[in-house]
This record gives sequence, C-alpha cells and structure tokens, in this order.
Amino acid sequence: MEERTEIADLGEFGLIDHLTKNIELQNASSILGVGDDAAVIDHFGRQTVVTTDLLVEGVHFDLIYTPLKHLGYKSVVVNLSDIYAMNAVPTQIVISIGFSNRFSVEALDEFYEGVYAACSRYGVDLVGGDTSSSQKGFIISVTAIGEVSPDRFVKRSTAQKGDLLCVSGDLGAAYIGLLFLEREKKIFIESPGVQPDLEGEAYVIGRLLRPEARKDIVEFFAAQQIQPTSMLDISDGLSSEILHICKQSELGCVLYEDKIPVSEQTRNAAFKFEIDPTACALSGGEDYELVFTVKQEDYDKIVQHEGISVVGYMTEPEKGATIITKGGGKHALTAQGWNHMNK
Repeated sequence: MEERTEIADLGEFGLIDHLTKNIELQNASSILGVGDDAAVIDHFGRQTVVTTDLLVEGVHFDLIYTPLKHLGYKSVVVNLSDIYAMNAVPTQIVISIGFSNRFSVEALDEFYEGVYAACSRYGVDLVGGDTSSSQKGFIISVTAIGEVSPDRFVKRSTAQKGDLLCVSGDLGAAYIGLLFLEREKKIFIESPGVQPDLEGEAYVIGRLLRPEARKDIVEFFAAQQIQPTSMLDISDGLSSEILHICKQSELGCVLYEDKIPVSEQTRNAAFKFEIDPTACALSGGEDYELVFTVKQEDYDKIVQHEGISVVGYMTEPEKGATIITKGGGKHALTAQGWNHMNK
C-alpha cells in the first residue's frame, strides 16, 4: 500500500512550503518569487503579457484517464501557448489549486512534478500561487506572464488582405485521443476488469494528455525576422480560430482542405471511428498549435520550416470565409468546419 499523507497533517503553509521547496529561479526578470506576500517581476523595459486559465475537474479534464503529472504539465503548457500566440516569451507563472480531501499530499506532489517539468522545459519560473480546499474535485488556475519587446507582440486583428494563412505542426490528434480515452472509460465503467486497448495510439493520446507549446516557432520567427501579421493558438479547432482572425481583422479567407496538416497516425485513428480526419482538424481543438498570417514576401522564409504549413490566404471581407475541399467544392467555413459536412 503506498503511503498517504493527509493534507491536514501539513496545514496550508506547510503544504505550500512542501510543494515549493525546490524552486530555483531561472529568469533575471524574477526578482522575488514564492515566500513573500507577492512576487516581484521586472521586465527591464520590455512589455509584459499576461494570460490566465481556469481548469475544473469534470469540465476540462477527467482524472479517470488523466495522470496527475500529465495534468500538471498540461496546465502550464496551455497557458504558455497563449503567451507564444502573442509572439512573446513566457517568463513566470503563478498557480492556484483547490482540492477536496480525497487528494493526498502524494497526489499533489505528482501534479507539481508535472508543473515543474513544464517550467524546466520552457525556462519559466513558478513565482507564487495559492491552495484551498474545495467541496469536491480538483480546480486549477494558472496565470502566465511573459515579455516581448515593444511593437513585436501580435494581435488577432491585424491581418491584411493577401496575407498567407499558416499553421504549425499537425491538427486533429488531440480530439481523436479524447475519443479513444472516452471509449475506454465507458468500457472500464461497464466492466472494470477489462484492460484498456490503446495499442498503437500513443501519438494521439499523447497529444491530448501531454501537449507542447510552440516555443520553437516563435524562436524561428525571431531568428528569421518574420513578424506575423496576426496569430492565435488552436485550442478550439482550426476553423473557429481562423474565423476569429477573419472577424477581428475584418477579412475573408480561402482555406484549402488538402493543405491542412494531419498526421498519418491521426488519419488512421479517425478511420477507426469512421470520422473524417479533416473534421477533427477543423473542429477538434486542444491541439495548441499556432495559426498565423504572414506577408506574402515572407513565403520563402516560412517554407524553410518543415513544421509550418501554408493552408490558405486572406481575402477582402465580402468574399467571406471559405474552404476549398479536396473535391474542388467551395463551401462557407463555419465554426464546426463547413456546413456540408453532415450531408
């Protein structure tokens, strides 16, 4: 039987000391971290970018199939992804958690192991947070802070007609990973003795449980002196993110279905569920890739990066947001993909 330390044995301050005892600050901008009433950050004349996310058990994650370490890692990464989507570099996070008495100190250690793994991988300092008991379940709030030199941050509203529409990585995998885990959970609840059958699906499941933020893409922009004209991260599916750019930049777009990057693993897995891989990419969400626009003259630089796909271009607003399907049909792009998907 593994050891179980009740949270009550440590008390709130004892718990915070326990969870934060090994922090070493990595950024010069982190002047004062955990241990005082507030953290002190100085970005030395650069602009500060702030984002926050609230994750609630049963709504945003399911602990039946989510290891706590993965959850800690993902909680940090999804926030860092928002900082990168502003073309900024994340430097600090604060994290607050609420938990019921079904969680032990060891369980929280596991969660924080994931938090620290993400901090270490992305060079980010944990500089504060709070803990509280909750009536039931687990609640996580993460705030990420980043820095960017003035005039380098990228908004959603600044795309221009003729700009190329690009995405990083491949899309749709996290959604398929979720379908597999939900299927196995249902089988497990009906017959707890059955071992999950996830053979060969490590990629799509990993994309859901342990996503990465695209630090490398933002570093590539800096190295190549590319200034995206608009950008956001893909948390809700490609089509709804593109529609945000269209709406806020007051433009239309043309998206080519055959240019949307979908991995072989995702394609094969989608066919097992008899669903269209494109639908997963357009409407799935939780990919945490970047969708962005660049000027046409940056095309030669963009194509040097094998992890970036040019998937379309921006048009005048009266042309609307459209997708050209593999069969050559032209359809209006909707938040669910395109309206003809179910016909």
